[in-house]
Amino acid sequence: MLAEGRVRFQATRFTDAFLIEAERALDARGYFMRTYCARAFAERGLETTFVQDSTSFSKLRGTVRGMHFQKAPHEEVKVVRCLKGAILDVIIDVRPTSWTFLQAQAFELSADNERQLYIPKGFAHGFQTL
Repeated sequence: MLAEGRVRFQATRFTDAFLIEAERALDARGYFMRTYCARAFAERGLETTFVQDSTSFSKLRGTVRGMHFQKAPHEEVKVVRCLKGAILDVIIDVRPTSWTFLQAQAFELSADNERQLYIPKGFAHGFQTL
């Protein structure tokens, strides 16, 4: 029987942004990996309702997309992952009252490492294809 895969949340320099790693449950057929679990998100006080699911495709390495953010009242929480190849994903805290205002952190997300990035409201986000 295939075991339930767990979702792990790794802290970033920002208290409310997380690098997410899903545990693979392996068996003779291959693997199962839970990439989202509302309960695991809710236990950390994270948003569990997402209003949009989008995909982008870049033909060339070195393509830059961003920095993107939404102003109130249209702010969005995002969960970003790379399904093919690799990206360098950067987030910047653009909340003027935050103690980390204008600080940035970069993460490599790839099809190989299967990591996801939880980006809270009030952050700009962009990436470059590697």
